[in-house]
Amino acid sequence: MKKVLAVAFVAALSTSLFAADGATIFKTKCAGCHGADGSKVIAAMGVKPVNTPEVKKMGAAGVANIVTKGQGRMPAFGSKLSPEEVKAVSAYVLTLK
Repeated sequence: MKKVLAVAFVAALSTSLFAADGATIFKTKCAGCHGADGSKVIAAMGVKPVNTPEVKKMGAAGVANIVTKGQGRMPAFGSKLSPEEVKAVSAYVLTLK
């Protein structure tokens, strides 16, 4: 019984330790174009800020759809990020001010 509890505890702990970190994903995959705070604009490439009320209105599902499928010149990240990572970075985008 003690071994079962120990294994369950370690499994739960490792899941939270390795859970996708939206801020880190944004920093490594998104900030180059969108800026560290999501406010960067590159008009020639069609890059718009992502820290706007319009993006917040999309909600996590709308942002996740764009992250997964891409939009305009933004590439799709559905094959580069796991579903958990897409969810984490989408939630993070909605926290940007």
